[in-house]
Amino acid sequence: MSGRDGRLGVGIVGAGRVGPVLGAALAAAGHALVGVSASTDDERDRVESMLPGVPVLAVPLLVERSELVVLAVPDDQLVELVAGLAALGAWQPGQLVLHTSAQHGTAVLDPARAAGAIPLAVHPALAFTGTSIDLARLRDAWCAVTAPGPVLPIAQALVVEMGAEPVVIAEADRPAYADAIAAASQFSTAIIGQSVSALRAIGVDEPGRVLGGVVRSAVENALQSPAVDSIDR
Repeated sequence: MSGRDGRLGVGIVGAGRVGPVLGAALAAAGHALVGVSASTDDERDRVESMLPGVPVLAVPLLVERSELVVLAVPDDQLVELVAGLAALGAWQPGQLVLHTSAQHGTAVLDPARAAGAIPLAVHPALAFTGTSIDLARLRDAWCAVTAPGPVLPIAQALVVEMGAEPVVIAEADRPAYADAIAAASQFSTAIIGQSVSALRAIGVDEPGRVLGGVVRSAVENALQSPAVDSIDR
C-alpha cells in the first residue's frame, strides 16, 4: 500500500481493450498509475486517449515500480510473461499481481507467488471496446474473482472500487466459467452478425440501431425468465 490511505501505485501491462479501461477505473478510485506498457501504435493511441499523461514504460521497469501489477494480456501470453518476469527477478514480496484472464485462476501466477507476490485473478464479464464507454458499462458488470482465502477481500475490494460487482469463482471452476462466458459472447456475436447482414441485404442503412432495442430487451427478458431462475436454484 502507498501512504496511509490504502492507495496503490498501479502498473498496467498490456494496452489492448481491457488494460487501459481498468487503469482508468482504478485511477478514478484514487489509485496512482505509475505506467502502462504498449507495443504498437494502436496501443499507444489508446493509452493517450484513455490514460493521458501516464508514461509508457518497459514491462520490467513497470513491474519494479508498481505495488499492484495488472496483467491485461491475451491468455496465450500470460504463462510466458509471468515466468519470464520471474526469471528476471522482477516480482517483489508483498506486491499484488492481478491478471484478467477468464480461463486461468491464480495457479498461472505461481512463479510470482514463489517470489513473495500476492496472486489475484479478476475477469470482468464484459465485452470491451477499449473506450470510455466501457467505464459506464463496468458499473453494471460483474467480475469473476479467484484468490487465496486471506487475500480474497483485497480482490473483491478492487472490483468494487472499479465500480463492478465481484462474484467468487473457485480455482477449479475457472475453465467452466470461461466456457460459459465464451459461449454467450460467441453466440450473440454470430446471431447479431447474421441479422445485421440480413437487414443490410434489404436496404436498411443502420441495422445496428434497428436491432439495438430488440436485442437488449430480448437479452434482459431471457435473463429474467423463470427458466434462468430455476437454473440458479
